[in-house]
Amino acid sequence: MDYEEIKKNEEIREYYEKGNAILAELGFTDHSIAHTALVATKAGEILKEFGYSDHDVELAKIAGFLHDIGNVINRKHHAEYGALLANEILKETDLPLEDRIQVVSAIANHDESTGVASDPVTSALIIADKSDVRRSRVREKNPILYDIHDRVNHAVTETRLECNKAENLITLHLTIDETACTMYEYFDIFLGRMTMCSKAARILGAQFSLKVNGQKVL
Repeated sequence: MDYEEIKKNEEIREYYEKGNAILAELGFTDHSIAHTALVATKAGEILKEFGYSDHDVELAKIAGFLHDIGNVINRKHHAEYGALLANEILKETDLPLEDRIQVVSAIANHDESTGVASDPVTSALIIADKSDVRRSRVREKNPILYDIHDRVNHAVTETRLECNKAENLITLHLTIDETACTMYEYFDIFLGRMTMCSKAARILGAQFSLKVNGQKVL
């Protein structure tokens, strides 16, 4: 089974539809296939830029697309639940055992509360996931009802992840409307995630940098 087949898998798509609906009721930002497909693409691009094999790129894309299916069980420990679900799905495919274990491990370790980057596939998934900050992930239409996650995502008017192998640098560029959220609020939510990205970048032999409104802040 390859990435294109994974994207079309009906069981996986049903997990995402239900999981995203649950998160909507809990007040979380969008975690639909729009998010996971973007993460998959970014994860693959990161490894490709840093010279990893097409095989590793493919595994990163599969892990990226599957990484949030655990939300259908519970948001808490969703990474671990997702790894278990992914393992059961991938057992029924022709994906080799070593590759299945790699994908499962990457999914299990993508969350900053319990996970850690220990290999290139996991590292690419972490960076791709944590860099998906954008206004379109906000569900609530009434700004008066925004929580801090909504305010932070709504404030980001432009996001660009730049990978530079020549300089061994991965830079997340954000344009933030500081009238919509303060930098304190942004770092209150994202400091742990950015720290995780920094550690993940080191696995790839790179440094991670964050630039907000053109200014380097990490």
